[in-house]
Amino acid sequence: MPDDIIDLPDILERVQNDEALLLELLDIFQEDFAGDRRVLGEALAKKDFNKIRKVAHALKGASGNISAKRMSATCLQLEQLAKANTIAGMSDLVKTIDSQFEEVKANIEKLKKEFAG
Repeated sequence: MPDDIIDLPDILERVQNDEALLLELLDIFQEDFAGDRRVLGEALAKKDFNKIRKVAHALKGASGNISAKRMSATCLQLEQLAKANTIAGMSDLVKTIDSQFEEVKANIEKLKKEFAG
């Protein structure tokens, strides 16, 4: 698995090599992302910079917790734009976050198969 999507050595160290805990965290991340993404879409439509900032901050932390470092960095960029009340560039960042989430999801599925085998 490419470490630039999920840094597996990093997250395994965080969970002290507990694969069951890791898979549980990854499942929670995926479940939470769906709700956060919906709220983010609504906030973008309303240009609610405070809500965008809060959701971007939450996504930054959640993706950082599973060592999805590129996704976390993109969420930080979105958070910074929201702090500056700048809508320009936000939709591109959200598309990037969506794409990165799909990569993370695919990697999670590979991990599940790897750990099961």
